[in-house]
Amino acid sequence: MTAAAKLLDEMCHLTAQSLNSMDTSEHFKVVKLLGEGSYGKVMLAVHRKRGTPMALKFFPRDSTSLFSFLREYNLSLSFCTHPSLTRALGIAYSTPSHYIFAQQASLFGDLYEVIIPELGMEEDCCQRVVSQLCGALSHLHSLGFVHRDLKPENVFLCDSACRWVKLGDFGMVKSRGTRIPEVWYNSPYCTPEAEIARGNNDSSNITDGNDGIKVGEEKKKKRVWVSVEPSTDSWALGILTYAMLTGSHPWAETASDCHSYLKYQEWFERSKSPNDELDVWAEPQTESPQDLDDAGLEKKNHIPKAPQFACFTHLACSFFQSLLNPRPQLRGKPDEALSYLGGEWMMEKERVRLEKERKKSRGKGGIRNMKEMEGRGER
Repeated sequence: MTAAAKLLDEMCHLTAQSLNSMDTSEHFKVVKLLGEGSYGKVMLAVHRKRGTPMALKFFPRDSTSLFSFLREYNLSLSFCTHPSLTRALGIAYSTPSHYIFAQQASLFGDLYEVIIPELGMEEDCCQRVVSQLCGALSHLHSLGFVHRDLKPENVFLCDSACRWVKLGDFGMVKSRGTRIPEVWYNSPYCTPEAEIARGNNDSSNITDGNDGIKVGEEKKKKRVWVSVEPSTDSWALGILTYAMLTGSHPWAETASDCHSYLKYQEWFERSKSPNDELDVWAEPQTESPQDLDDAGLEKKNHIPKAPQFACFTHLACSFFQSLLNPRPQLRGKPDEALSYLGGEWMMEKERVRLEKERKKSRGKGGIRNMKEMEGRGER
């Protein structure tokens, strides 16, 4: 356990002794709902005395343990010091029905709302977001924490042009090296190494963390335990970037029987050395730079791209192959991904097509239902 993780535990025990009960309406004017999910809900509020806008995050007490609430609060308050991480504001209290803490309010919604299905968003806007997320994730990783829930709904906008975004929702954060039950779920964000838990009858029902859920002995025996690693965030960053650029996902699920993922895996394997066996538990191996071209592909042969990546330049393909390496120990780190920024990512013909289609979409009022993307593996 890192020093930051130990300090976080100590802070949780200390704040548990001083958490006060308070009436929300007495101190805040609640304006509107900002978002909600399995954790609870987030409301935009204004402090009655100071007039400060803030977001109040409500956690139902009947489904949230005090420790998990305090862990997210203290992590956001004391460790999310990077400008692209959402910070708590030092206000935490309880009511008879909820645990609540205040955090910075992002008044322009989240990334989910600006990605147009099948069209995505402008490339320069996407690269700005990627740059900031790389910094945010690298900061968390440097402290020994892994976010584990990077997705459009958890990236909040501080302006309409994505010049400043903040990664939030730290309920899934774990310390690196923590042993947890592996969970398989049908999503492109699920890493390929998680497939070892596929078919486990308990997999979809397992909720890790201090949430108070009790699991019987029989179910515990069926669990596959794994170590929390930053490579999980790298994979999610690659998938999120693809979604931002195209408005779709590269595959429906990262599974050995998913056709679109198999096409990618085949491309990935063929673009590597014949001796570079695909093994998700392989130890890192070094490659000679002179054996590779600018795209990180073999000079000897031209390797056809996977169909869903044909619209990208060699630079972008290298970016994706780094973050979406099926072998977690060889997966690129967020700070390494910064080296792929600045150049063109979309092929010119595709860029022109997307720009025309986005203009048409905006002219019709836009389409902002990202849920339509779920389960769609090919463009």
